Amino acid sequence: MDEIVIGIIGGSGLYRVAGFADAEWRPAATPWGAPSDDLLHGRLGGLGAVFLPRHGRGHVHMPSSVPYRANIAALKAAGVTHLVAVSAVGSFREDMAPGDFVVLDQFVDRTVGRDASFFGPGLVAHVSLAHPTCPALSAALAGAARAAGATVHEGGTYLAMEGPQFSTLAESRIWRDGWGCDVIGMTAMPEARLAREAELHYASVAMVTDYDSWHPEHGAVQVTDVIATLQANVDRAGAMIAALPEALGAACPAGCDRALEHAVMTAPDARDPEMVARLRPVAGRVL
Repeated sequence: MDEIVIGIIGGSGLYRVAGFADAEWRPAATPWGAPSDDLLHGRLGGLGAVFLPRHGRGHVHMPSSVPYRANIAALKAAGVTHLVAVSAVGSFREDMAPGDFVVLDQFVDRTVGRDASFFGPGLVAHVSLAHPTCPALSAALAGAARAAGATVHEGGTYLAMEGPQFSTLAESRIWRDGWGCDVIGMTAMPEARLAREAELHYASVAMVTDYDSWHPEHGAVQVTDVIATLQANVDRAGAMIAALPEALGAACPAGCDRALEHAVMTAPDARDPEMVARLRPVAGRVL
C-alpha cells in the first residue's frame, strides 16, 4: 500500500486539532478556486496528516457557500489518501443522544444548487455511490472514537438539508418517521460524492448536538445548545483523531481508491482538453 496520508475536515466547532507534529499552515489553490482555509500540514502518529476547517477559521462559510470541490481537490493534491470528515448533527433517534458520535454509512441528499461533481460536459463520469463510505476507515474511526471515550454508534443515515435554517417541525417528523433517517446536517453532501470521485477512502463521524425539532421533551434546536455540546465534544474529537493512526491498518475491501476505474464514459478522442487538464488533480490516474 502507498503511504497513508490522513486528511481531516473539521466541522462546526472543530477549527484546529491538537497533536500535530511539525504543523504548518499553507495556502492552496485548485482549478475550482481556493479551499475554505489554508491547509494545516503535519504528522500525526507517524503518518502524514492534513487538516482543513470546513467553514474556515472563525466560521466564515455558510453550508451553501463552502467550496466543496476546492476542499476535496486541495486535500487530494496535498497527498491525502484517507479522509475523515467531522460534522455536527441533530438526531432523529432517542438513543443517539447529544454528545454521542455516529459513524455514518449512508446519506440522503436534499441540498439544492451545489456543485456535486468534478465532471461535466466534455468529460462525463458516473461513480458508484451505493456505499458512499469506506468500511475499513469507518471501522478504524469507530475504534478511535471509542478509545477517546465517546459513545459510538456504527452506521447511520445522514439527511443533508440545504439550511442555513434548522428544520420545521413538519420536516423533522417527515425525515424521522417517513424516511427513516438517523441524523440531520447541512454539509456532508456533496462532500461525500466528491470524495468518491477523487478516489479517497472517506469516512464521516457525526457529533450529535441536539434532537432537531421532533422531540416533545427537548423543544426546538437553538444555536446556544449546539455550541455548548460542541465545546464539550471538541477535546474528545481531537483525541479520536489522535488515536486514528494506531487504529488504521486493515486494507479497504471496497476499492475506494479505484472508484473511477469504469466510471468515465466519454471516449478519449471526444474529451474536452480543457476539462482533462482541469480534472487531472483529482482524476489523473484514469486520464
